Amino acid sequence: MRCPAVLLLFIILSPASGYGKDASPNISFSQAKRLAVEIHKEKALTFYCGCKIRWQGKKGIPDLKSCGYKIRHNAERARRIEWEHVVPAWQFGHQRQCWQNGGRKNCTKDPVYNVMETDLHNLQPSIGEVNDDRSNFRFEQWNGLGEQYGQCQMKIDFKDRAVEPPERARGAIARTYFYMRDRYRLTLSKQQAELFRVWDMLYPATSWECERNRRILQVQGNDNPYVTKRCKR
Repeated sequence: MRCPAVLLLFIILSPASGYGKDASPNISFSQAKRLAVEIHKEKALTFYCGCKIRWQGKKGIPDLKSCGYKIRHNAERARRIEWEHVVPAWQFGHQRQCWQNGGRKNCTKDPVYNVMETDLHNLQPSIGEVNDDRSNFRFEQWNGLGEQYGQCQMKIDFKDRAVEPPERARGAIARTYFYMRDRYRLTLSKQQAELFRVWDMLYPATSWECERNRRILQVQGNDNPYVTKRCKR
């Protein structure tokens, strides 16, 4: 399926030749989010909880009733869509000099950081409250108790800084982490790598994950090979 509107927007935002492995796209994070809206707005649900999304231009509003979501504490952020870095910005940015000298806001002019921050494969629409609560916590699986959000089975252990995501998101999380690891030479612990290997096998790519991968390929110039592999099965 071709996405001419998205392609046109990409051309307007970035005169560079594309997002090839050695390319440096001339787009900001705000512009990347505009592209993400165009890619996701026709079909996507919220990444973790599976809520329907109503779009008003570039603004997304989650239909909390559609997925039985219960607000935990932040009603304002619960009622808006935010773009979640599946692999947190902290994880791929905190060791860079710009981050150490002034945090994330100080990295806007770092071209290497910019490529990682704006990679569309790593951006997913999330309920703002969930995005905030997840923070940069690691993904785990403990099959136990944690802070929950009504019928959304997102569990967060704030004390241990860990997250157990719903089953619907686990396969995509694993394939995103493997993609980011390979493309940007990130390090995963043996524990996390093994967990994501299991999730990749147990939770096949959905039709939307496959379509999203194709759309990002058209816009960004590269696919996520881990998704492509699963979509061929």
